[in-house]
Amino acid sequence: MAAQAAASPAREEVRGVVPKLIDLTEKVVYGDVWERPGLSKRDRSLITVAALTAMYRGDQLKGHIERALANGVTKEEIGEVITHMAFYSGWPTAMTAARIATHVFDGKK
Repeated sequence: MAAQAAASPAREEVRGVVPKLIDLTEKVVYGDVWERPGLSKRDRSLITVAALTAMYRGDQLKGHIERALANGVTKEEIGEVITHMAFYSGWPTAMTAARIATHVFDGKK
């Protein structure tokens, strides 16, 4: 299992209900997709933050902003992605993402 696949609190919370989904998440999403050589983990993080912002997926966005920082994306770049997405996914999605990013940057839950 890749280092990026370390179990998150969210995965652990639902593992008992959907063990196969968590197994697929760890083996396929993080063990294969995130390990493919075509894009760096940094680029994958930028794409994922943009996609989760656009889809208004706050529960997953927090963890992926944390992952993006760990993968070398700067706070300023995350801010630029969120600002850029305002024009493609809407102001509310960007404002929500900005609040989540602020909490991550400030170390809040």
